[in-house]
Amino acid sequence: MATFPARIVHISIDRPWREVYRVAADPQQMPRWATGLGAGMRRDGDDWIVDGGPIGEVRVRFAAENAFGVIDHAVTMPDGTVVHNALRIVPNGDGAEAMFTLLQMPGTDAAGFEADARHVQEDLKRLKDLLESGADQT
Repeated sequence: MATFPARIVHISIDRPWREVYRVAADPQQMPRWATGLGAGMRRDGDDWIVDGGPIGEVRVRFAAENAFGVIDHAVTMPDGTVVHNALRIVPNGDGAEAMFTLLQMPGTDAAGFEADARHVQEDLKRLKDLLESGADQT
């Protein structure tokens, strides 16, 4: 059994953590900020089906709503590979930290891992902008 290189990608958001969690955990809000899960999401029982572009449709299952800010999700790729993603919203004073644990999966080189980290950071920045602008209220 092996572990993979990991990095916590995070951003501070100047909104109460429960509000951040409410928006970040809502699959219907995700197209507004999470580009990796944002295209063509539709519900299928407990899962969400996402148009993965050139890779095809992927199936996403989110952690159940909870009081701990956990928004973990498992993404099942078209070939059956399951990628587990850990996303947390935690209190930070009157605001929140949004934290995503990025794993460097086999076959991903250092440049790809850096690109993935930048992509996650950009998504978290979109979440921050959405919440801090008040646009999540629409």
